[in-house]
Amino acid sequence: MNDYYVYVYIDPRNYEEFYFGKGRGARKLWHLNDSSDSEKTRRINEIRDAGLEPIIRVVARDLTEHDALLVEKTLLWKLGKSLTNIASGHYKKNFRPHNTMHLALSGFDFQRGLYFYSVGENERRNWDDYRRYNFISAGAGPRYRDAMLGFNKGDFVVAHMGGLGFVGIAKILAEALPVKQFKVRGEPLLKKRLEGDMKRNYLEPDYSEYVCAVKWIKKVDRENAHWEPNIGLFARPIVRASLDNQPSTIEFLETAFEVSFSQLLK
Repeated sequence: MNDYYVYVYIDPRNYEEFYFGKGRGARKLWHLNDSSDSEKTRRINEIRDAGLEPIIRVVARDLTEHDALLVEKTLLWKLGKSLTNIASGHYKKNFRPHNTMHLALSGFDFQRGLYFYSVGENERRNWDDYRRYNFISAGAGPRYRDAMLGFNKGDFVVAHMGGLGFVGIAKILAEALPVKQFKVRGEPLLKKRLEGDMKRNYLEPDYSEYVCAVKWIKKVDRENAHWEPNIGLFARPIVRASLDNQPSTIEFLETAFEVSFSQLLK
């Protein structure tokens, strides 16, 4: 039924919009009797303490619930931090994050992603193998497998080694494969002389290593890893993480490796 509407609460002291909501019937009046401890309730109480009442206006009417949710989210996104809404509304994943208009974001401004990748060097994985045979990998469990399967052809990764720093930038050439299927110039990777024990659990789909072919744009050895402490660089012991909202890390990487991600991601 088209009986939903979207409404706004306005502070009569400065005519600032401070809350958006959607509903039907008398929903728009419910907040006047809200006793919860929230910024919205405190704002209403401040207005009443000044001898006034909040101005309540309907922004859009005769909507389906779906349309009302979308209108509400659009208004929440547009006004952002100036509002007292606790929830950011439905369709959050469809809107770019606030304060990112100065950034080029994957999925919004380009389709290729820029990702942090943790090498996670251990008895299975070895940075020398990655550099020599042009691949990256992770495995030994479903969540690590799924992280590798999340890389798409054309994505870029920044390789990090825990305790050392950033050691390379690469372009993903193909989606991940189980290590038993991965070949290097036509020869199975598992037949190569490897420093890491990539063959461990290779017959078990959930615990095998999963491997992506890459083209290294920049790469350095462990001793020359790029890092600077106490400046807020992003580093986590996880296989894959987006760098979309890490401008200081991106700036550091561009300087350290002498690259331009805006050019690479075109």
